[in-house]
Amino acid sequence: MSSVADSSVAGRAAFSYPSFKLFALARFFSVLAIEMQSVAVGWQIYEITRRPLDLGLVGLAQFLPGILLFLVSGHIADRYERRKVLMFGYGGFALSSGLLLWITLHRPHTVYPIYGVMLLVGVVRSLQSPSSRAILPLLVPDEHLQNAVAWNATVFQTATILGPALGGLAYTFLRGPAVYATATAAALGAALAVLPMKLRSQRFSPDRASLTTVLAGFRYIWEHKLILGSISLDLFAMLLGGAVALLPVYARDVLMAGPWALGLLRCAPGIGAGTMAILLAHRPLRRRVGRTMLWCVAGFGAFTILFGTSRSLVLSLLALALVGAADMVSVVIRAVLIQVATPDEMRGRVTAVEMIFIGASNELGAFESGVTAQWFGAVPAVILGGAGALLVTAIWAWAFPEVRNADELALPR
Repeated sequence: MSSVADSSVAGRAAFSYPSFKLFALARFFSVLAIEMQSVAVGWQIYEITRRPLDLGLVGLAQFLPGILLFLVSGHIADRYERRKVLMFGYGGFALSSGLLLWITLHRPHTVYPIYGVMLLVGVVRSLQSPSSRAILPLLVPDEHLQNAVAWNATVFQTATILGPALGGLAYTFLRGPAVYATATAAALGAALAVLPMKLRSQRFSPDRASLTTVLAGFRYIWEHKLILGSISLDLFAMLLGGAVALLPVYARDVLMAGPWALGLLRCAPGIGAGTMAILLAHRPLRRRVGRTMLWCVAGFGAFTILFGTSRSLVLSLLALALVGAADMVSVVIRAVLIQVATPDEMRGRVTAVEMIFIGASNELGAFESGVTAQWFGAVPAVILGGAGALLVTAIWAWAFPEVRNADELALPR
């Protein structure tokens, strides 16, 4: 009995550190705000224009600032206290939700003001994300980092589950203003939760901002082919296989349902990913991590194809849950590899490069989905994207033997 209890305690090791608890709370509130907001924005834009391309432009608007700002924000994460950067970032999310509330109360007949706020969200996310990801090693000791990464992912996915569901229900019964008001309050709550956090000693980069220092993250990743292969695999697989941007089309035109169904569809990947993250927290990955990641990315593509062919809400929810579970394995492996293998004084810059890849796979992938859906229709676009993810997995398994043959999760410093 004691061994079972010890295993349970070890599975929650990260929560024995008060600052991690505060970080997790702030993370939950901020993601809840963004996810609720995303449901309302997607439905609102499609209601105004009825064009899938306009849904893709939401992703593009959030991605573009990252091209210009992620490298600078990585240097900021290495030069300034990451807790303060997080606090200002959460305040920026609150401002964006407040602006959407104001716009909606004035009943917009054009989507351009909404796109303007999405650009602001992209700017805030670009400046805040490297600090958010690079702060974890300052909250827990190295031996509990994988546990912290897994629970951080679990918190993220829990908010990803609840946010769209709450956003869809609120939009259905109370319309957009209630969604944006709640999102504003949640983002402010995240900023307040960060205030009392205390970090382990942060090693600040002594280098002043220059082209050499901001490009140091690119050089580091290029020299470590295992990290390069892992990040680029995620980039191209998710770029082609992402179907989230087209969920408003599926909810309304394929499944013939309302905003409540959109909320369920958006939270389904989070259910699968959250379940997998909890499993990984209690049963950490030990061996054959490269092959495991490749198989899971292939599963991501296969389950995306299943979703694309479905006409049943239940089957669509199951397929999206499996998509999320497969993706979570790649997320945990990639996050731990980067955090463990990178010195603290340049984690921000390396993480900034990773965020460019993630932004490209998510936001730019949403734009790609919108364009292909505009050309071929939503269903063919999703099926082609899933097939593309399978092809990318096969190519990367051949081109990056470092990924295919990776055995242990941690790398030596």
